[in-house]
Amino acid sequence: MKKIIVTGGAGFIGSHVVRRMVNTYLDYEIINLDKLTYAGNLENLKDIEGRPNYRFVKGDIVDAEFINKLFEEERPDGIIHLAAESHVDRSISDPSAFVMTNVIGTVNLLNAARSTWEGAYDQHRFYHVSTDEVYGALGAEGFFTEETSYDPHSPYSASKASSDHFVRAYGDTYGLDIVISNCSNNYGSHHFPEKLIPLAINNIKHRRPIPIYGKGENVRDWLWVEDHARAIDLIYHQATSGATYNIGGHNEWTNIDLIQLLCRVMDQKLGRSEGESAKLITYVTDRAGHDLRYAIDSSKLQKDLGWKPSITFEEGLEKTVDWFLENEEWLERVTSGQYLDYYKQQYKG
Repeated sequence: MKKIIVTGGAGFIGSHVVRRMVNTYLDYEIINLDKLTYAGNLENLKDIEGRPNYRFVKGDIVDAEFINKLFEEERPDGIIHLAAESHVDRSISDPSAFVMTNVIGTVNLLNAARSTWEGAYDQHRFYHVSTDEVYGALGAEGFFTEETSYDPHSPYSASKASSDHFVRAYGDTYGLDIVISNCSNNYGSHHFPEKLIPLAINNIKHRRPIPIYGKGENVRDWLWVEDHARAIDLIYHQATSGATYNIGGHNEWTNIDLIQLLCRVMDQKLGRSEGESAKLITYVTDRAGHDLRYAIDSSKLQKDLGWKPSITFEEGLEKTVDWFLENEEWLERVTSGQYLDYYKQQYKG
């Protein structure tokens, strides 16, 4: 039985990865390592919590002593590392927290892997999940490729760029079997409601203003989270050692066009008159270091591993809206913080 630790497995993307691995590989033992900060929610995984090939461990990757002990006890075959501080606005107000989790935490995991796997690096894999924001900003044309130079503009993207460099350095210096992927903006179910799409869904539902930075002209490439989890599965199992892959949804949208589409979908789902939700759009002062455009070229992943997005953005957005409207209790508990009670009840800690 292979044993894989997924860090940040109670978060948005991590929970989809954990669910996919648990449901797909019944002969694997999947250990979900999560600190359970504001964005980590065990309710995201209630449907698999009783599975025999799944375990949850609460812990902080910044705690080197804890991580070393965990590796010594579990002797994992591989790591899929998603744990990260990921909200750009938060990085601007508190950059030090991003250095600790995204850089120091990643180095702690690398050190534990190096020590535990010594002499058998080729039999283990360290998979680091990163972001397209490390590349900086694009003009009106062009795409990020795996060869694009790094040019981070926010404390968040700088911390992720640093962690990418450390992972590659440990591969080059010590011979660890490492792979890295850089993804575009994700959307889908279980998304913490401080990010654009779930924030807008929640605000539209309650008839609150929908804040849009600047003029809403910033462009992002949107990736359905289940397609991302499928790509991570493929890369973990099939990529060659040292490989990097970009994962994108081929869905470029300006923020304002995306929100206007979302308003139309929400009007239809909530039985409101057309244009009613769009009246909630409110333009606010742009944030510092706000990159204008990101766009991913994922042709390498398609060519090497046969991956491609499974649904259109319009289909994925409708599925996302349906999930949030059908899971009002989840949204209410997350926005109120009540989900922490679930952890205390289930794990007495």
